[in-house]
Amino acid sequence: MTTTRFAPSPTGWLHIGNLRAALFNYAIARQTGGTFVLRIDDTDPERSKDEYVEGIKEDLTWLGLTWDKLEFQSKRLDRYMAAKERLIEMGRLYECFETPVELDLKRKKQLNMGKPPVYDRAALSLTQAQKDAYRAEGRKGHWRFKLDQERIEWTDGILGDISIDAASVSDPVLIRGDGQVLYTIASVVDDTEMGITDVVRGSDHVTNTATQIQIIQALGGDVPRFAHHSLLTGPQGEGLSKRLGTLSLRDLRKDGIAPMAVLSHMARLGASDPIELRATVQEVVDGFDLAKFGAAPTKFDVEDLRPLTARYLATLPVSDVADAVSGAGVPDALAAQFWDVVKDNIDTLDDLPGWWSLFSDGAAGLVDDDDRAFVDEALALLPAPPYSGETWGTWTNAVKEATGRKGKQLFMPLRKAVTGRQRGPEMADVMALMQVKPKG
Repeated sequence: MTTTRFAPSPTGWLHIGNLRAALFNYAIARQTGGTFVLRIDDTDPERSKDEYVEGIKEDLTWLGLTWDKLEFQSKRLDRYMAAKERLIEMGRLYECFETPVELDLKRKKQLNMGKPPVYDRAALSLTQAQKDAYRAEGRKGHWRFKLDQERIEWTDGILGDISIDAASVSDPVLIRGDGQVLYTIASVVDDTEMGITDVVRGSDHVTNTATQIQIIQALGGDVPRFAHHSLLTGPQGEGLSKRLGTLSLRDLRKDGIAPMAVLSHMARLGASDPIELRATVQEVVDGFDLAKFGAAPTKFDVEDLRPLTARYLATLPVSDVADAVSGAGVPDALAAQFWDVVKDNIDTLDDLPGWWSLFSDGAAGLVDDDDRAFVDEALALLPAPPYSGETWGTWTNAVKEATGRKGKQLFMPLRKAVTGRQRGPEMADVMALMQVKPKG
């Protein structure tokens, strides 16, 4: 059975880049009736926060991405220590004592000599006496996995055939000097023991995948199918790293972006198929095809989510937005009529209070100086409410008769005077909802 996972670190809020991995893995699992695991990578006790864990769950729930199992890596430290001991016994994990400064000097020396900055495995030649001396100095050893220096190959679900020479890669650190278990080993142990069959993640993990394949094989596990999606850039091709604070899912939610707009966009962004608005999560899943995605960096513009949100909202019945309509102050008796009038003229549900304020309190009229006398004369011909669907036609006919204006010169100044806007719903529908006489 297909089993996928999404393994975010609770060290910050989920952002739009995180969502690609979550959505892709979710879609693969749901297409095959498989299992989707939410695995919280909380092995860093100092940076991991409970509020971020709750935020991850809230964001995924908002999007409709439900998980079948919830795991916490902090509760599996014994499994990682067991794997550590097995690898030590195999001679595949060795203790190192270089400081960050010493490692940096080694890298600079190698680069100056025109060599790749690969760890030189100096720790393998340390005697027990040398190790004891380092410990006596107060140094704490970190642990590296000894790679077999051969080519590591796999067929990537997006990138195609990949081949990496392990001799060009430093032996990865699996456990830090302070004892913290790092992603590379924790992910391997979990993927192996949880039966993960497919892993989709960003292309920045390609080298990680190569080293993890050897660790999986050393521990006797089955290597999952890997796929690495492209990384997102800004609309001009710039990196998103400095903008992620404005691209968190919780901020998109606060800005009124519809979850189906987000899912519809992200399920096709970077693929050869065009982006299509979907009505349900299942439709997103059904239309997802990993093979259609390419390797090139993918441009993302948050503004593209706004028209999709508007289009999605326009498809909804009033029952789906009842809370938002009520929250805008609309009486229940007028809710359906109100929604039918404004739903094609909003970007987000946050626009609803403004529309209801127009109907209930009147708007500050938008009147050009050249039209002031005309508008004043026209408003004098408009009776007090209540109004109906026929009010607009009756009123504009009377104004036309009195002033001689017609066409755009008649209708546009009156629309602007009544609504304070140059465009919007049919004015007959607007007048039918007006609770007060327009201010002009």
